[in-house]
Amino acid sequence: MTPAPSGLVVVDKPAGWTSHDVVARVRRLAGTRKVGHAGTLDPMATGVLVLGLEKATRLLTYVVGADKDYLATVRLGVTTTTDDAEGETVATTDAGALTEAHVRAAVAPLTGPIEQVPSTVSAIKVDGRRAYARVRAGEDVVLAARPVVVHRFEVLGTRQAEHAGNPALDVDVAVTCSSGTYVRALARDLGAALGVGGHLTALRRTRVGGYGLAAARTLEDLERSFTVLPLEDAARATFPARTLSAEEATALSYGKRIRTADGGPAGTPEVPVAAFAPDGGLVALLTDDDGAARPVLVLRPA
Repeated sequence: MTPAPSGLVVVDKPAGWTSHDVVARVRRLAGTRKVGHAGTLDPMATGVLVLGLEKATRLLTYVVGADKDYLATVRLGVTTTTDDAEGETVATTDAGALTEAHVRAAVAPLTGPIEQVPSTVSAIKVDGRRAYARVRAGEDVVLAARPVVVHRFEVLGTRQAEHAGNPALDVDVAVTCSSGTYVRALARDLGAALGVGGHLTALRRTRVGGYGLAAARTLEDLERSFTVLPLEDAARATFPARTLSAEEATALSYGKRIRTADGGPAGTPEVPVAAFAPDGGLVALLTDDDGAARPVLVLRPA
C-alpha cells in the first residue's frame, strides 16, 4: 500500500458534520490514521477546515493560531442556551424597533482588541474537563474573559424576521478575527448590547490563515479524486519563507541555530519562518532567538 503523502487538505465542511467526522472520512480516503485538524468548526457551521496528514500534522499547531474570516447571520431578539440556533430558547424580546443604524453603533465597541467571555458550550477545559461537557452534565460554568482581536466586524445587511410570533431582526455580518475568538459570543454580546439578546443562526468560515474557500474541496470532490497540498506548498502558503544555503540546511537538520538572514523575515513563536533547502525541500520552522534563527520544528532531520 502506498504511504499517504505529507501535506494539507483544505475541506469545505458541510453542515451537520463535526470536525471529527471529517477527520474520520479523510483518514479513510488517505489510508492513514495520522490526520489532524487546525481548529474545530461547530456542526451547524460550514466552510474552511484545514487538515494535516502525516508530517504536516506538525504544522497544525501554527496554522491554528492564524487569523480567520467568517460570514455569519445573527438573530437579534432571541437568546439561546448555546448562543446559536442549536440551543434551546431562553428568552425572546421584541426587536422590531431596531434599525441598521442601531446595530452598526453596537458593533463598533465589539471591534478591535476586546475582552471576550467564551460561550459556556465551548471546548475550553475547566479543571481538565471541556466546558460543554460540564454544561451538559447540569453544572453551572463561568468562564473568564480573555483577550482577542476582532479586526473586522462589518454589518452587511439587516432584514426583519420572526421567532415564535415575536418580531426579530436578522443581521448578516462579516468577521475577521484572531484565533480563539468565538463568533457565537459576538452574536450574544451584540444582542446584550442592544438589550434584546441575540444568537447565531448561520456561520461559514471562509479563510484560515493562507487558506480560503478557493483552495477548499468538498468531501464529494475528495471522494472522486483525493489530492493533498504538498508539505512545501502548504508551508509557503502559511509562513514567511527563507531559502537556505546547503551549510545552513545541514546545520538545521541537526537542530543547530543559524545566523538570522540579513534583511530576511524574522520568525516569532506565533508565526515562524519556513526554511527551505536549495532543492526546495522544507527543512525546519524558525524563530528569532536573540539575534539567531532557532529551529522550533525540524522536518528534515539529519
